[in-house]
Amino acid sequence: MAKMREELQKRIEKKHLEIRELEKQLAAAHAYIEALQESMKLLPKDVGTTKIAPDHALRPGSAVAKAREAILKAGKPLHITEILKAIDRPVDKNNRVSLSGSLSGYVKREEIFTRPAPNTFGLAELNHDEMPAEEAEEPPDDFGSLPREESASEGEAEDAHGITDDDVPF
Repeated sequence: MAKMREELQKRIEKKHLEIRELEKQLAAAHAYIEALQESMKLLPKDVGTTKIAPDHALRPGSAVAKAREAILKAGKPLHITEILKAIDRPVDKNNRVSLSGSLSGYVKREEIFTRPAPNTFGLAELNHDEMPAEEAEEPPDDFGSLPREESASEGEAEDAHGITDDDVPF
């Protein structure tokens, strides 16, 4: 009986040694996971890896959510002043700056909104990465010329200062 007791005691000690060894391995595995998690914190967050539906990402009723709805309704990128009009906000400097800043944050993170032109915002979900060709702003035909008045005596076009086309050397 003493021999059997001795044998059981050896098996218990052997199992305790195994458990200690496994606990060391478990502690090393936990330390490894913590090191990986700390390393991940140092890396930049991947943009666009988690796809959240835009209508779930924006607080309902907020100016940003209303801006998204206005752009969706228009089906094209809108200038900030058009967005403010569409969401019934005063078109003043404070509102322009505030809403532009909010939308720009999403543009910078490449989430929900795009900026295809200065002060113009579109939606990533509608692929508004650039302005449609017909929307591209071009200067008016008379851009750079002085206002003209018709001269009654000669029928020749003069500007407001009395200068005619013949007076210009080129």
